[in-house]
Amino acid sequence: MRIALAQVTTGRDVAANLTLVEQQVRAAAERGAELVVLPEATQRAFGHRLDDVAEPLDGPFASRVHRLAEETGLTVVLGMFTPSTETRPGSGRPKVTNTVLVTGPGLHRGYDKIHLYDAFGFAESATVAAGQQLLTVDVGGLTLGFATCYDVRFPALFTALARAGADAVVVCASWAAGPGKAEQWDLLLRARALDCTSWVLACAQSDPAAAGVEAVPGAPTGIGRSAVVAPDGTVAARAGAGPELLLADVDADTVARVREQLPVLANARLS
Repeated sequence: MRIALAQVTTGRDVAANLTLVEQQVRAAAERGAELVVLPEATQRAFGHRLDDVAEPLDGPFASRVHRLAEETGLTVVLGMFTPSTETRPGSGRPKVTNTVLVTGPGLHRGYDKIHLYDAFGFAESATVAAGQQLLTVDVGGLTLGFATCYDVRFPALFTALARAGADAVVVCASWAAGPGKAEQWDLLLRARALDCTSWVLACAQSDPAAAGVEAVPGAPTGIGRSAVVAPDGTVAARAGAGPELLLADVDADTVARVREQLPVLANARLS
């Protein structure tokens, strides 16, 4: 299956971000992709208020993306925000859920980010409610699992997805910049691929400076470096810092071959 990772920098304006989604999805379709992945926070970039744009999966934003996916025949994956029943301490304002929308012909699902980014001085849990459930779906002969950004630091999530049948794990991210963060991102993607002997398809927000976009200081707005990592940890394709449409071909046969040679899932004694 040909996949496309649409590395972009989104902003505050939801309508402008939706236009960007349409451009990237149509470009991916023209280049023969069956699956196109956009980053975490595609609906609205971090650093801006989120509860006023949060909507259910049958709301206007997700419904427009679904119609676009049906028009092009692609499966589209991107980050958005859905309402939560939890409230923010001290303010009474609602929290949101950091959701990965997975939509296409006959498909419309969401994965809610399980591990919240309470690290490096940022407190995602102050405004975002944590998800609880894994998600796998079948697309184009592959079973896909899903993760979001900080989830990539937790190997058990990836091995659980592999045990649930995932041939590939899609990671939507808006990876915060900082000393050593690019190196950590690169290492974590390869490590998770080896942990679960699955493809890792990681699409990140591009670096705002490289995209010519002014970002909110201190917000985790992206460094680029989207990547396709094979089940043996080999980097099959990697983007740079700026906006880029990265394409690669992935298949289940490679997963089966690597798992036969390196049966870490079968050999594991602890779970």
